[in-house]
Amino acid sequence: MHRLILVLLLCVGLAACASTRMPAPKVQLPTLQLAPSALPAPLQLQQRLQFRFGSHERTLDALLEADQDEVRLAVQAMGQTGVRMVWDGRQLQQTRAPWLPPQVRGERVLDDLQFALWPADAIRAVLPAGWTLDDRDGIRRLQQDGQTWLERDTLPDGRVRLRNLAEGYELVIESLDMGQAAL
Repeated sequence: MHRLILVLLLCVGLAACASTRMPAPKVQLPTLQLAPSALPAPLQLQQRLQFRFGSHERTLDALLEADQDEVRLAVQAMGQTGVRMVWDGRQLQQTRAPWLPPQVRGERVLDDLQFALWPADAIRAVLPAGWTLDDRDGIRRLQQDGQTWLERDTLPDGRVRLRNLAEGYELVIESLDMGQAAL
């Protein structure tokens, strides 16, 4: 399960579609804002992200570090850093490249990351009324009144797929554990 950093970079993939106008989301997904300490173990991952939005596809690279105190993420496209984020459980700090479109929101990236990696009980504890998390048989679904809006599953080759049905994008993530490497 630690192989799924996926979520965050999906939004960064929106940068690939900067020339494509983003439609309004079908539903507003709830904000998670979970504490880094809710993650059961530290993470150090290097990831290759394949982002798809409509007919647009982009490959991105990401570095993720998470420990009890902070979550740190850097996302690159074509060798240029698009965004660096640090989340301490209270405040999200972002450094954004000028070319990064406004549709790439750090808050959405953080929520997607936490949906993919944090324990189900931590997510359930912050969901508003009408929203549920179904997490079984290797598939995690965020639902509102029985309708799935965000889904994470593992593909046969071990990559992780995140589908955001509210905003219409898909992210496929291939992760490499970096061991003691630093961001």
